Amino acid sequence: MTVHTPVPAARPPAGQGRPQVTEVRLSAFAGHRGTVLPLGALTLLTGPSGSGKSSAMRAYEALARLGAGAELADVFDDPAACVPERARADGQQRRGFRIGCTVAGPAGTVRLDLAVQAEPELRVVGERLTRDGLVLLETALRDPGRRMVQAAWHTAGAAPVTRAPMPDDRLGTALVPLRVAGKTDGQRLVLAAAEQMVVALRSAFPCDPRPGRMRAPVPAGLIGAGRLLSGCDNLAEVLWRTRSECAVRHALLVSAARDGCAGPVADVFAEEEPDGSVRAVVDRGDGVRTPLARLGDGELRFLALALVLLTGPGVLAVDPVAEVPAAYQTLTVLADDLDRRLDARQRRALGELAARTCARGHIRLVGAVREAGWAAAAGASVVDLEP
Repeated sequence: MTVHTPVPAARPPAGQGRPQVTEVRLSAFAGHRGTVLPLGALTLLTGPSGSGKSSAMRAYEALARLGAGAELADVFDDPAACVPERARADGQQRRGFRIGCTVAGPAGTVRLDLAVQAEPELRVVGERLTRDGLVLLETALRDPGRRMVQAAWHTAGAAPVTRAPMPDDRLGTALVPLRVAGKTDGQRLVLAAAEQMVVALRSAFPCDPRPGRMRAPVPAGLIGAGRLLSGCDNLAEVLWRTRSECAVRHALLVSAARDGCAGPVADVFAEEEPDGSVRAVVDRGDGVRTPLARLGDGELRFLALALVLLTGPGVLAVDPVAEVPAAYQTLTVLADDLDRRLDARQRRALGELAARTCARGHIRLVGAVREAGWAAAAGASVVDLEP
């Protein structure tokens, strides 16, 4: 694996201090063993087919969903596919996988490592949350006959640790606020580290625009309630909302559309149909309005990705931590096969837009691409997953 990082800026990047995932570890996951992915404000994974780009993106998304409190069965619909191909079963025919991440933020540098049993049944068998080498939370499967793991968390009070059972189908770190009282300095440290980890993981938006679904009119207010879905199916509905809510961001979107769409672009907006649905159109500036249904796949993907980068949690269908002000959260966009259907001009324009947006610190982008020359030119950190 090769990492190409741009020359660091003289000043700290915008957004420093907000909880951010700085590293994803694939200790044993699908085709990965001992893989460590450093992540910056704009990080693109590249490599030939079969190098593990998509599985790395799946691992990040899985951690994000677990951080939001999802159950294992909802996150891993095919857990056997996550087990390294040559992994051998033990005497009880058990096989599994291991993933983890590092989050930097106000609580310091916090590491999460997770071991999951995939066969014969899906369950957490071990989890560890640490800060600077200090174990804050640790779980382990003690009795295979019970659907529980034994948890121990740092207390630093009358007793050094507190022990209690936790369910084996969820991430223990996400359950810490419900289990730890916060009465001692040690417990407050555990809560701060767990909150930092959860805030960073939950602030993720997996995005894969699907042109085939973006072309049809959208029933206004009935699909995403004005929030963009991961597949961008309801792009017209969101354009209906964003054009009236923020003229500055809409102007930036129109400017981006000029770079990524063929022909003149004076505006991009949604209009109501006789049946109450809305359809998106491109205003050519000469009285001609081109429905988005007539645009090419690359144009539609570019337009959707530009909209994602220019908006935020209030517009995207994400579930950020409501208890934490938006100013203290950074949204991470996860985009597998980011450059699919994009031509050279669109890739270059998207890279420049992503670089400008991510430099502000409110949005980060982690994407998998087939070719990263355009990304390196835009200042992205490129991780080459060599076979």
